Amino acid sequence: MYVRFFLRFGWLLGWALLLGAPAAHAQTPTLDPAVPNQPGLASPPLPPPAAAPRAAGAPKRPVHPRVLRLDAAPADRALLRRYKPRASVPDSLSALRELRDLVLALQGESYLTASADEIKWGPDTVRARIFVGEPFRWAYLRNGNLGDGLLTRAGYRERFFRQAPFRPAEWAQLQERVLAEAENQGYPFATVGLDSVRLEGNSIAGRVVLKRGRAIVFDSIQIVGATKTRKRFLTKYLQIFPGQPYSQQRVQAAAQLLRQLPYLKLRAEPEVRFARGRARVYLLLDDRPSNQFDAIVGVLPGAGTGQGVQFTGDVTINLRNLKGGGKQVGLQFRKVDALSQLLDIQYVHPNFFGTPLELAGSFNLYKQTDAFLTVRPRLQVTYPSARAGRVTFFVEQRNSRLFTDSAASRALTVLPENIDSQYTSYGLSYAWNTLDDLFFPHRGYLLNGQAAVGTKIITRNPDLRSDLYDSLALRSTQTTLALRAERYAPVGRAGVLLLRVRGESLANQRLFLNEMYRLGGLNSLRGFNENQFYASSYAVATAEYRQFIGAESYVFLFADQAYFRRGAVASQAAVTDQPTGLGAGLSFRTPAGLFQFVYSVGRSSSANQSFALGNSKIHFGITNRF
Repeated sequence: MYVRFFLRFGWLLGWALLLGAPAAHAQTPTLDPAVPNQPGLASPPLPPPAAAPRAAGAPKRPVHPRVLRLDAAPADRALLRRYKPRASVPDSLSALRELRDLVLALQGESYLTASADEIKWGPDTVRARIFVGEPFRWAYLRNGNLGDGLLTRAGYRERFFRQAPFRPAEWAQLQERVLAEAENQGYPFATVGLDSVRLEGNSIAGRVVLKRGRAIVFDSIQIVGATKTRKRFLTKYLQIFPGQPYSQQRVQAAAQLLRQLPYLKLRAEPEVRFARGRARVYLLLDDRPSNQFDAIVGVLPGAGTGQGVQFTGDVTINLRNLKGGGKQVGLQFRKVDALSQLLDIQYVHPNFFGTPLELAGSFNLYKQTDAFLTVRPRLQVTYPSARAGRVTFFVEQRNSRLFTDSAASRALTVLPENIDSQYTSYGLSYAWNTLDDLFFPHRGYLLNGQAAVGTKIITRNPDLRSDLYDSLALRSTQTTLALRAERYAPVGRAGVLLLRVRGESLANQRLFLNEMYRLGGLNSLRGFNENQFYASSYAVATAEYRQFIGAESYVFLFADQAYFRRGAVASQAAVTDQPTGLGAGLSFRTPAGLFQFVYSVGRSSSANQSFALGNSKIHFGITNRF
């Protein structure tokens, strides 16, 4: 508040200096009333008084728009036409607004003495005389007492202000940028203005001067609220250390960084209190239930005739903010079908060695009981920031091993659809999040992108004939790309529309089934069995409408439209398909946790599946956060 007050005060003082300086150019208007062609200082005349009200029952006169006519010097008429003033206005007030906007636009384009000198009101016409004057220019704007580094970071270059048009908005923006740099270097009470101002004709010269005020350093952060989160962890996470020069940018970034933590609820924006050259930051925080235990059961039609139904399962455990230090541990086990199991384990360690870096490791295991086993360990380092999102560097290894029958494998004359391989990749990922709530968002965006490249090595299986590998490149370069974008938009009083696009692509000379992506199921393409489709590249577009009936309860309708491609593998031809999934569901809070029920049905030409009751899928489960 103090900064803005001094900024405006300095701006008014600058105008006083400019207007009070002697004029050196004959055509530049002055404040001497004896000089001809001087813009009037009095307020423009008011429109004629309204006529007396008509008696009741008298016929109403039709309202006619007023014609706006502008008079100006012949040399200024072409300039006025560039601003395209309206030739007709609906009433007198609109005429005054049009004239005001025109004068302000001229002044903003360096015609500082522009004014509406004379306004005449007629029955159907408004005539105004516009004085434009000459454009003002910077003779120069030099560095006063600011360091060259500060001015450079603020976007100042002396050549930009040498014989350049004087636009008040540009000068105000430069002041704002200089103050922002000062606020981030420990001077939150700095003021900036012009010094040594010279006005010669229509040329303005001066020096930009900064009064820094008292230097301020951070004292500490104080946590106000019911939370077990440690102050030491938040100090490192927010990078606000005692004795560090005050930075307004870090204070503003703190709120966004805290909103990215699922186990904290920010009750209000951070508050700063200054005393004796030190700044103390108060964080109003409460813990929110974020530890998670999920148990979801799926009911699917049997794979063969007379088999009835089959059950799938998904158990997830996530423990967040262990001992108040921000650490996270996660485990997920999924029984995809009768022959497949999936295991995921993850650990996240924030503030690695006291830095803002976040170290994480994960382990993924996928077992197809009668075909292959794939393990995928991953190590990553993430840099979280409020303005630029989360940037991650990772290294990942993918190892796949076949389960083969020696006798049957020796009889093969072509390579099987699965292969023994190892793929080591290095990549970058980026995440950007503006959601208003991580669990139940109503508005905002979510963006995730990932790219990786590495070397794939195919291993000869001793149970297969060695000559089958002769035409196969055992060592090749492989590239993977992934993208996920979501938008949540409020609809009406309690509705939310979710639009989502996600996809992945795998590029290599030769791909096998156990190397491809798996698509289908509750988490990817609803209306189909878990991991029903193999794809070397795919994209899924989702439209989902949620009608909230409580803070954490809603009913929803959804449509999933997918496209995927799978190249030729062994004796299987290439496949391209566009499956569709439709359905509805509900999610509501119970004493045991968040209950979710989803009913879906899908259609696919490659799977020979149509929209039918017998092909429908039902998923239900409980999510317990504690």
